[in-house]
Amino acid sequence: METRGTEDGIQVGPLIDGKQRDKVAELVDDAVDKGAKVLTGGERVGDRGYFYAPTVLAEVDHNADLLREEIFGPVAPVVSFATEEEAITAANATEFGLVGYLFTGDIKRAFRVSEALEVGMLGLNRGLVSNAAAPFGGIKESGFGREGGPEGIDEYVTTKYVAVDL
Repeated sequence: METRGTEDGIQVGPLIDGKQRDKVAELVDDAVDKGAKVLTGGERVGDRGYFYAPTVLAEVDHNADLLREEIFGPVAPVVSFATEEEAITAANATEFGLVGYLFTGDIKRAFRVSEALEVGMLGLNRGLVSNAAAPFGGIKESGFGREGGPEGIDEYVTTKYVAVDL
């Protein structure tokens, strides 16, 4: 029986296709081969559809490919750090910059790190950043420009200044 992402009881839908599911599996396998520990998930789900189990990896080596590539799958790599600067450097050590997430109870740290992270969007103490009224887009190799919000409208508008003497 085929499982669909729209069926009752499905909490995490499938990936877009088999190629993407295979890419997620490849990135997880690479991290595990480099010493990461699978805390949960880490495998395809079922034999039909493109489901991949929500995965949390601990002790992820800084050389793991998934720390530098956009994974677009339900995978959370956990990397420890000794200093705030080390964390920022590690987070920015990618050619991509769509979205980042920061969890802290220290408001000063929240502002410092938010400013330092090279991303187009940031979730501060929250996992969902998308909002139709807010601009959506990344930096670096994660795109240019914005859609949504007033910034998104500006992407489709050409301003013309006309100076006239009558």
